[in-house]
Amino acid sequence: MSDTLLYVIAAVIVLGIAAQWLSWRLKLPSILALLVIGIVAGPVTDLLRPDEMFGDILFPMVSLGVALVLFEGGLTLRLTDLRGHGAAVSNLVSWGALLNWILIAAGSWLVVGFSAEMALLFAALVVVTGPTVINPLLRTMRATPEVSQVLRWEGILIDPVGALLAVLVFQFIVAGTDSYLLFLQSIGVGALAGVVAAVTLGYIIRRHWVPEYLLNVVALAWVVMTFAGSNYLAHESGLLAVTVMGIWLGNIRGLDMTEVLSFKESLSILIISMLFIVLGARIDPADIIATGWSGLGVLLVVLLARPVVVWACTLGGTYSWRERALLAWVAPRGIVAAAVSSLFALRLQDAGYAEAPLLVTYTFLIIIVTVVLQSFTARPLAHLLGLVEAEPRGILIVGANPVARMIGKALLQQGFRVKLTDTTWSETQAARMDGLDTYYGDPVSAHADRQLELEGIGRLFAMSRRPALNTLAVIKFRREFGRNRVFTLRNAQEKDDFEKRRVAENFRAPRLFGDGVTLQKLSSLVAQGSEVKATLLSETFNMAAYEKTNGKSHIPLFALDKNKHLRAFTDEFQPEVKPGWTLLSLVTPADPGAEQPGSGAKGGQEGGGENDKGQKKEKTAN
Repeated sequence: MSDTLLYVIAAVIVLGIAAQWLSWRLKLPSILALLVIGIVAGPVTDLLRPDEMFGDILFPMVSLGVALVLFEGGLTLRLTDLRGHGAAVSNLVSWGALLNWILIAAGSWLVVGFSAEMALLFAALVVVTGPTVINPLLRTMRATPEVSQVLRWEGILIDPVGALLAVLVFQFIVAGTDSYLLFLQSIGVGALAGVVAAVTLGYIIRRHWVPEYLLNVVALAWVVMTFAGSNYLAHESGLLAVTVMGIWLGNIRGLDMTEVLSFKESLSILIISMLFIVLGARIDPADIIATGWSGLGVLLVVLLARPVVVWACTLGGTYSWRERALLAWVAPRGIVAAAVSSLFALRLQDAGYAEAPLLVTYTFLIIIVTVVLQSFTARPLAHLLGLVEAEPRGILIVGANPVARMIGKALLQQGFRVKLTDTTWSETQAARMDGLDTYYGDPVSAHADRQLELEGIGRLFAMSRRPALNTLAVIKFRREFGRNRVFTLRNAQEKDDFEKRRVAENFRAPRLFGDGVTLQKLSSLVAQGSEVKATLLSETFNMAAYEKTNGKSHIPLFALDKNKHLRAFTDEFQPEVKPGWTLLSLVTPADPGAEQPGSGAKGGQEGGGENDKGQKKEKTAN
């Protein structure tokens, strides 16, 4: 039996990762592929029978998996974000969530005939959307930034809020029916255990009592210890404890949890993959079909409650009816609902609640229908409403070093949206002090998938100090932006022959500013005082005149045509700069007393003369 269990676990891991890869290729929420594979492996083919194969360890395994998912969700919640992304987002994740909860609870109580307690629990489970289902949908929908940002941040913030609500309702059902004192005890112990665990772990991290290489596993052990310890002190209080622990840790000022969060993200992918293959194998499609008219009724309740909530939460705002309509339609349910409902159903079934299996059936019905329906209809609806984002002109720059910052400021002054991302805090902070929009973290991480806002951004310039990160960014964002909109800056540490062997040809990107230009070369020029300058060319001062005037003291970077379309100089493409175009170049300062490069080129329109003070009249872009 032990060998059989080993084979089953290995198969579940392989199938889970395959589902994640398939979701990435198809740009669909991973939960959909995981559930489909789980259903096929379970009731359809009868190859995977979780209850029989895992036996008594099934409930502890699912419990621990859900605990880690809730902890990670809590860790990503920044309370400052509740008021930092507009009134609509704040309303949707606060009293809007409560309104949605009440509407769905009342509807499911009337339509399905759930008891009041079970209706409240079901409603709490299906209130949340979640970033894992929202983000893939946003990437394919490409709605306007006003709509996309509301949906993105609602998904991020409501995930732990909804989970916390569901946990509280569950604890009320389990404990409150027998003793309200027991319920309050469970709440108190869970909240206190979470706060104590968070404060203690935060103190340990700040004092550097744990070496860097052990930090991730210590944090994992701390979560497991908190979950088990809280459950030992008060029945069913562990989920609340880890949720509170995650929220508290994520909001301790000055505490860097980036490495821990990155580790949790990788672990969560593995756990979620295994968890949902197993949970999917316990779902019988016949049970979902058997819901019949009541299932359709519950689905309509969930879909109709959303417009009411969106309308109420956007009153007094600047949103048009078209934007409200799109916000009202896009609300797929995801991982928290599926995981928590399955766990609660197992626990309530053991406690003798006859309605417990229906909880899973109706929850998964809502998840599958909303994910499938809205994944295939969101973009056509956005087109119909005229809310599809125009050709994105923004630029994502990987790297926040001085070269990246100077180029970012130059492009920002030309009217482009620019966002810099880096894994070095000091350089990210320097970019922020320069007035640039930044994201601190790994741009190819799962955290970036949730938190990195790409609305209005359609190009990538990979110019960090880490060649490997540049390559990974090129691979990732090529699928996002397109092959011809992804570029990289050569690093002097790379050799062309080595690069060709190390990176497949399909994964390489055009080299910014020419093959002979490296990050180190540009960094040296910037340190010597070189500046990015914008010059408007004319019939009298064309590109030939500009090059004659500036000689070898400039490196052409970008050209902007009359319509402000950006063209980069690369090793594969040298744009033909015409009169009326704007040229962005890195210009080397002249020796003292010498004639300034491009002096007298008033906005680049005239060449050769000097102004009254003998100063350059080129537009300085930094």
